[in-house]
Amino acid sequence: MEKFVYLFHEGNGNMKELLGGKGANLAEMTRIGLPVPYGFTITTQACNAYYEASKTIPTIVEKQTLEALVRLEEKMGKKLGDPENPLLVSVRSGSVFSMPGMMDTILNLGMNDETVVGMAKLTNNPRFAYDSYRRFIQMFSNVVLEIDTYYFEQLLEETREQKGYSTDPELTAEDWKEVIKGYKGIVKKHTRKDFPQEPKEQLFLAINAVFNSWNNQRAIVYRRLNKIPDHLGTAVNIQSMVFGNMGNDSGTGVAFTRNPSTGEHLLYGEYLINAQGEDVVAGIRTPQAIATLADDMPGVYKQFAETCKRLEQHYQEMQDIEFTVERGKLFILQTRNGKRTAQAAIRIAVEMVEEGIIDKKTALLRVDPDQLNQLLHRRIDDLFEKKVLAKGLPASPGAATGQVVFDADEAEQLGNDGKKVILVRPETTPDDIHGIVASQAILTSRGGMTSHAAVVARGMGKACICGCEALKIDLKAKQFTVGSTLINYGDIITIDGSTGEIMLGEIPMIDPELSDEFQLLLAWADQERKIGVRANADNPEDAKKAFEFGAGGIGLCRTEHMFMDLKRIPIVQKMILADNYGERMEALNQLLPMQQSDFEGIFEAMQGFPVTIRLLDPPLHEFLPDKEELLVEVTKLQLTDPQSEELKQKEKLLKKIRQLDEFNPMLGHRGCRLGMIYPEIYEMQAKAIFYAAAALAEQGIVVEPEIMIPLVGHVNELKQMRQLVVESALRIQEETGKNFEYTIGTMIEIPRAALTADQIAEEADFFSFGTNDLTQTTFGYSRDDAEGKFLQAYIENKVLPENPFAVLDQNGVGKLVEMGVKLGRSTKPSLKTGICGEHGGEKSSIDFCYRTGLDYVSCSPYRVPLARLAAAQATIRHELNKEEVFTTA
Repeated sequence: MEKFVYLFHEGNGNMKELLGGKGANLAEMTRIGLPVPYGFTITTQACNAYYEASKTIPTIVEKQTLEALVRLEEKMGKKLGDPENPLLVSVRSGSVFSMPGMMDTILNLGMNDETVVGMAKLTNNPRFAYDSYRRFIQMFSNVVLEIDTYYFEQLLEETREQKGYSTDPELTAEDWKEVIKGYKGIVKKHTRKDFPQEPKEQLFLAINAVFNSWNNQRAIVYRRLNKIPDHLGTAVNIQSMVFGNMGNDSGTGVAFTRNPSTGEHLLYGEYLINAQGEDVVAGIRTPQAIATLADDMPGVYKQFAETCKRLEQHYQEMQDIEFTVERGKLFILQTRNGKRTAQAAIRIAVEMVEEGIIDKKTALLRVDPDQLNQLLHRRIDDLFEKKVLAKGLPASPGAATGQVVFDADEAEQLGNDGKKVILVRPETTPDDIHGIVASQAILTSRGGMTSHAAVVARGMGKACICGCEALKIDLKAKQFTVGSTLINYGDIITIDGSTGEIMLGEIPMIDPELSDEFQLLLAWADQERKIGVRANADNPEDAKKAFEFGAGGIGLCRTEHMFMDLKRIPIVQKMILADNYGERMEALNQLLPMQQSDFEGIFEAMQGFPVTIRLLDPPLHEFLPDKEELLVEVTKLQLTDPQSEELKQKEKLLKKIRQLDEFNPMLGHRGCRLGMIYPEIYEMQAKAIFYAAAALAEQGIVVEPEIMIPLVGHVNELKQMRQLVVESALRIQEETGKNFEYTIGTMIEIPRAALTADQIAEEADFFSFGTNDLTQTTFGYSRDDAEGKFLQAYIENKVLPENPFAVLDQNGVGKLVEMGVKLGRSTKPSLKTGICGEHGGEKSSIDFCYRTGLDYVSCSPYRVPLARLAAAQATIRHELNKEEVFTTA
């Protein structure tokens, strides 16, 4: 008989796929003897069985759940629903991968009109008993009965106002009885049924609700965002309740074994006296820093600090721990690997190596390359005299500027329209996830450093400020005030998540600096990785930045970007509009020294590292004015000034644009096809490269340019263009008396080039896979049209697993890359290969490149550190796999 339910002592930390992360950790903590409230876990397989049975709990799962409940009752000496000695339980979700706040939880289950009386007698604390009952009704009604929490909060707010209270702990037992009566009325009004009183009915309704929450909207969005598979399902953890709201010797809190924002090796977290767990994470009350627990409950604090150290040593990772103190006794409710900022991830990884907890390879695997983007963007310029409007808790570092919005839906809409927005809320909930994703930053007036907004923002690398009580937010009016200052919807503010400061308007920002720990981690990465990392850079400034970030060369220098300069465009247009060879050469001779100067700057910046220069690639019409706009201008001049010289010039320009117009420019007269028809253009570029190489040779600087011919589909194209480049090199060597080394290769970006790579390799010294265009030509997608019209729907509907322009399509485009490498090296075993599309800075694509045997990846300068780390991780992972295979064999 298949086992669907495990008591905590029957599991362990290695059973995450079956018990979920939370269940496995509860089992592991029970196994090592920590004070964990006892319970059992219904497996992820039971969740899948629930969906297979059309959202019905299978009989076998129900039977095993009731058997486990009996064992729990025996262990606790209490019974669910017993009016004299009631067992109360929590019902919590628990997916394989952490999804904080995305699924549902129910506390205090088992409370009803009879057990609340028993609890009041047992604890001699009626206020606590009725407070717990009203919490249960509110939570159960929201999660299970799907009644909006707003109705309950509104009634509670009205009760507080009527009685002159400012906080919940001021309400007496009699007050809570009134609230409970009102809550039951809300349930009756919305469901036309009484609130369920039978505890086992409550239990199975709650289990249903948790299983259902696996497919709620926020969970689906979170899984898509974090690439968590949909088929895993969630476990359900049934755990005996402990209470932090039994008086001033009780409390609840959340703590990290190290600071999740900075990585500092100090206990970091918050707690509330006389409260339950949701009070902390929901931001309803502003909590106390964990350090002050040493004053309130010194014995508990000492035990908690020792437990934190033990858990970190056991898991060899920074832990995020939930705890409750019931009448002076500590209970650990959960532990998991803590989410952290990139800055903290790096510092923790490095310091754990220095402390002897982990080795360097493990440290490198601990930092997610995608997180490094947080460290490679701008921060507020300290030299700017900023006017601070208010200050809150610095919940997630980084700085951001944007328009104020108050609603997650509006944030998503404006974000999709390309607007930069900052989501301002009293506090966020898991339902706001889509708005948080679309925002530059989050700002809340309530909640602490472990509130929902803080945890989610840190995980996404977004700036966040929480608990800024100076903000008085009016959601209906779409405005907030700070003192006498009014900020309306759409106004621009800047926030600094590292300091908690909020400022009006846009504040200047400066480029980031890499910390010593970051540099050390990347140095370890360079020692491990076996694939090179280059950068895409089109000017000396980008080349310098790439060099600073540790690029081992330039993998793609796009020469057309040099033509886009406002001073050069007129000369480029003169070249395009030339009526004959002589006029065209006159313009090219003007462009040559400009290109030469660019190349000299790039070569100098790279200090001897290889530089791959792609000759002109886009169609010529891209350098000319927009046809439709020009047509409007010509029509106006024909009506207003038909004899003007300006009209003649514009009519000539319009005629040329029409001649160059193409039905499908992506597959038209571009790349090497331009060089074949106008060889003088490529000749000018080749000369500029070689003049630059000769000039640097004069200074004693060795340069080895790699000249790349784009869009080759047939070996004869490359053969002809190669000859042109070789002849240009010989002429410049004779003219300058300088010798220089160079190589000639091609960009593989259309399927035929990959399919005939063995023939093309006869004329190539290297291949660079242009995976952006190779993706377009393999899928038959125009990128702009696809991303704008249907690609997002494809991803949401799971037609495609990822955007293939962001993450390399290994099953299709990847096979062409593999084929190109294999065929090319069958002709030239030492053929150098790399990729230079955007995939060169994406971790799973870099892993593919390592496995395929490419020599290097190339990406934007700001993604170079990410690529260095991802390349090291690919090397370590696959070497470990080889070792495992060897050991098994």
